[in-house]
Amino acid sequence: MARMASAAKLIRNLYRDSVSLMQLSATLAALPGIEQASAVMATPANLALLAEAGLERGRIAPGPNDLLIAVRGRNASVLESALASAVADLDKPPPLTAAGGPAQTPLRSLQMGLAQFPQANVALISTPGEYAAAEAMKALRLGLNAMLFSDNVDLHDEIELKRYAQANNLLLMGPDCGTAIIGGVPLGFANAVRRGAIGVVGASGTGTQQVTCLAHRQGAGISHAIGTGSHDLHQQVGGITMFQGIRALAADRATKVIVLVSKPPAPEVARKVLGVAKRCGKPVVVNFVGAAPESIGGRNLHAANTLEHAALAAVALSRGRRPPREYSASQPGAPPAAHGDRMSRSQRYVRGLYSGGTFCYEASALLGAVLGKVWSNAPVDPKRRLANVRNSKGHTLIDLGDDEFTRGRPHPMIDFRLRNERILSEGADPEVAVILLDVVLGFGAHPDPAAELVPVIEKAQAAARRQGRDIAFVGFVCGTELDPQGLERQEDALRAAGVLLTGSNAQAVRLAASIAGARR
Repeated sequence: MARMASAAKLIRNLYRDSVSLMQLSATLAALPGIEQASAVMATPANLALLAEAGLERGRIAPGPNDLLIAVRGRNASVLESALASAVADLDKPPPLTAAGGPAQTPLRSLQMGLAQFPQANVALISTPGEYAAAEAMKALRLGLNAMLFSDNVDLHDEIELKRYAQANNLLLMGPDCGTAIIGGVPLGFANAVRRGAIGVVGASGTGTQQVTCLAHRQGAGISHAIGTGSHDLHQQVGGITMFQGIRALAADRATKVIVLVSKPPAPEVARKVLGVAKRCGKPVVVNFVGAAPESIGGRNLHAANTLEHAALAAVALSRGRRPPREYSASQPGAPPAAHGDRMSRSQRYVRGLYSGGTFCYEASALLGAVLGKVWSNAPVDPKRRLANVRNSKGHTLIDLGDDEFTRGRPHPMIDFRLRNERILSEGADPEVAVILLDVVLGFGAHPDPAAELVPVIEKAQAAARRQGRDIAFVGFVCGTELDPQGLERQEDALRAAGVLLTGSNAQAVRLAASIAGARR
């Protein structure tokens, strides 16, 4: 295999937010001859991550106000062209206004933004983690609620920010808050859903996306979806934002039902959360993903054992109906005969390649209950943590959005290259019967996921069939018909490629389990 060349370019005193940089990285990575690309602010932490990913070898002096573009590819000519393309993209002039004139001078501070939009009450912050806390405190002191999209914020800073917000009747969503919908406005990685009577407080971004999308697809709507950030329910933080979110939705006249979504909180925090929920005066659906439903009790509390169950229960309650006690959607039934007939005797394992961490965690719980041992980098049972995330064994489910995979790369909901490589390697394993996939639509996600996945799925199937095997590709699309990618268009393209699509993550896992279970 030919050795790849690498190159980097530092642009002094130029800032772009992390979402813009992830999108630029994905664009560069898709160029012919480019193996890997990353555009980041040149903070010490980001330089260390690039070095770990093999994209930067200590040649760049740290400069947190500088933008760094690092690429690896076939040869120097390809790299030079990619860097030139990146610079051209960054140098594009401001867009014209609707009247054809130049756009206004870019706003360069929260104060400038608030002066121009005095009615604003939320600031979305997406800066390198070491600077995010300071920007969030600026927003709070200006009287703004804040969504802190940034991660890698010190836990002590998070606690200080949340306590300040709480004391001043403000809300801090995050850090590491990837999804929110406030007053019908999607923030971060969120989907286009109608307004309605269901409010969500979620410590999980993709979990919140699944619940809001499924409620929408049932004809219901969302009042607000408040993200807490992934650390809010840890013992040290104590659930400050989740408490505030429950109370805010309890006071909101438009909200009839509240849904709580999280991985299992610390036990003491869980008791306090459920206590606040019991006293809120509204029905509350609780989905602590992977937790035993019987651990959740209370007259107005309704335990859900899957994200789909949570959405169905919330829709029923919002319509004045009794929610299903347990997950009761139609089961996928027997595995498709066509796949079983074309599989070899060695094929018996499920390999899940997820872009959503909560989807992966939920799948680990559901699949493990049916098939036994399930290995993962996000396991429900810590004993089932993979020693090497790049080498699957038995039934394996991988969260490709984990830090181990995103260092020096955009998130897999934006850049499909890493997942596509893994699809081919898992498809080449003669023991693999099922490859399980999530496809996440919405703002911030890839503009056409099916266009990225379909050629790779077809390539993996063709390679397997040359060896006398057939692979069952099973998945679901998390999105709505209002999303920019188009739900129906994405599903039609995936089905045409032979993907067995279901309506939710839970249904996809059950179908995968039924196929693999029949191979025992």
